[in-house]
Amino acid sequence: MREKILTVSNRAGLHARPAAMLVQAIKDFTCEIYLEKDQNQIKAKSIMGVITLGAAYGSAIKVTTDGEDEEQAMDVITQLFESKFEEE
Repeated sequence: MREKILTVSNRAGLHARPAAMLVQAIKDFTCEIYLEKDQNQIKAKSIMGVITLGAAYGSAIKVTTDGEDEEQAMDVITQLFESKFEEE
């Protein structure tokens, strides 16, 4: 299992477009992937779950991956967050 804290750095936060990008990027991984904000944990492969986190600019998101391809999944998620979901 891997855990990492990532910060939402795109100004609009995790609204529909970045949520869709995230779900699309991780849909083929077999590992379990969770996002947690303010003790609210959701499955990251659910677009509605990601949106309901209400992750605004500057929010800290705990990402947890668990399974055989957990490292690759974490790398993809980290890259999305670091690229500001290609919004800036």
